Amino acid sequence: MSRAVVFEEYGGPDVLKIVDVEPPKPGPGQVRVRVKAAGVQPFDVKQRRGDTASWAPATFPQGGGSEFAGVVDELGEGVREFAVGDSVLGPTSGTAHAEHALAKATNLVPKPGGMPWEEAGALSASGQTAHTALQALSVGAGETVLIHAATGGVGSVAVQLARAWGATVVGTASERNHDYLRELGATPVTYGDGLVSRVRDAAPGGVDVVLDAAGTEEAIQASTELLPERERIGTIAGQEYAERYGIRVLGTERSAERLVQLVELYETGALRVRIDAVFSLDEVADAHRAVEAGHVRGKVVLTGTA
Repeated sequence: MSRAVVFEEYGGPDVLKIVDVEPPKPGPGQVRVRVKAAGVQPFDVKQRRGDTASWAPATFPQGGGSEFAGVVDELGEGVREFAVGDSVLGPTSGTAHAEHALAKATNLVPKPGGMPWEEAGALSASGQTAHTALQALSVGAGETVLIHAATGGVGSVAVQLARAWGATVVGTASERNHDYLRELGATPVTYGDGLVSRVRDAAPGGVDVVLDAAGTEEAIQASTELLPERERIGTIAGQEYAERYGIRVLGTERSAERLVQLVELYETGALRVRIDAVFSLDEVADAHRAVEAGHVRGKVVLTGTA
């Protein structure tokens, strides 16, 4: 048997439970992976609460987790990319919080030997969301990028990618995270009243691009004051405000090619994966509480799952 996290009704973290299931069988083109570490995303929290019911409803019993790292232990028909025993990382569809997960072989990449399991398990979802967003907004060298919620999972990666692509970055964060943002190469500003003035002081030449990972009306309204060109303002978290303010809603395009680029940046030292807290599979409710509290610096990870 194998263990997996599921919930059978919307609610608080206590609706999450561990159940025994038959290990899933990989279909054609899939691999089964013994999960070593898996990231916990804000989406996991929102889906468990029922916030996404109108556009991403749960299918009870609903699993969780969209990114993981682990060891291949069974191959589906036609898989040539990997062999049993290979260490891999990548995305899956809501089943990563378990001892075993299935994934398309073509979506996975080899895990670098020097990358800790916790970091490998937390790279795929946030990393590819940040990469997709900055690419969609056409971030280039010499530009100034404002990133809201710059110390979260997506924000932390976005800061580093923008810097690697030659941009200057201003990031919003609570004051306790300002030193962390400076370590990543961004100029920190505190959110709240007076945000527009603080950003203008930090970027006297103006901002060219805004990426919102906070999802608050305050952040989006401030963004439109700072940048009249609204086609270069994008949100990954404030969908309910996007139409009102005429800004773009940005999704995630996942591919092995995109993930390879992130891994290569990691190996050169241009990208760090910050792990804020690590929980065991049995502590999944505590992991959700940590993400739900909204003060995560980097990523929360479930580990020791198999």
